[in-house]
Amino acid sequence: MRQLGLLFFSIFIVSMTNAQHTIPDSINNHVTTALSYYPELDSTNIEFKFKKNIKKSTMQARPTFGSFFRSRKHRRYVILISEKFKISNEEFRTRDIPKDIFIGWIGHELGHIMDYQDRDKLNLIWFGIKYVLSDNHIVEAERAADSYAVNHGMEDFILKTKDFILNHAEITQSYKDRIQKYYLSPEEIMHLVEQRETEEK
Repeated sequence: MRQLGLLFFSIFIVSMTNAQHTIPDSINNHVTTALSYYPELDSTNIEFKFKKNIKKSTMQARPTFGSFFRSRKHRRYVILISEKFKISNEEFRTRDIPKDIFIGWIGHELGHIMDYQDRDKLNLIWFGIKYVLSDNHIVEAERAADSYAVNHGMEDFILKTKDFILNHAEITQSYKDRIQKYYLSPEEIMHLVEQRETEEK
């Protein structure tokens, strides 16, 4: 009876720990690993959700519509994950890409949520408008998300993700060009790591 009670207690603790995060079972381990680098998001409501197709992207983090008008404490976010990842003319299930690559992708999207959390209501609405209208703002937003991930110690995952994309012969050049245009380069990431390590001394 005591063991049964301990089991129920353990289940209760686990459910409380993950109460704010809705994660599909098939990617739970990978997402949980990425989340472990962001303890600030433990109480943030985030849903991880597969979508049939995401235009020009593999994953996308955004506030839910109503959250644009909520205080930071009560916002809800969704990270959409494309069901398929296309390499040349062949499609693969995104959930089947190598573990560290997937974790890096999720880490970048969590960086976006960190960025959103730093913005008040009006700033977040203006951010959304600029993201749609300004190519330069997309660069700023994507580089900021990379920076959050690196500053949270995820540089190894982020670098592996970029290496997977940029050095994979069968990934289309247009997708590689987008990564190079909007995101931090490996050299810039290592510079951020050096800065972080200097500050930590």
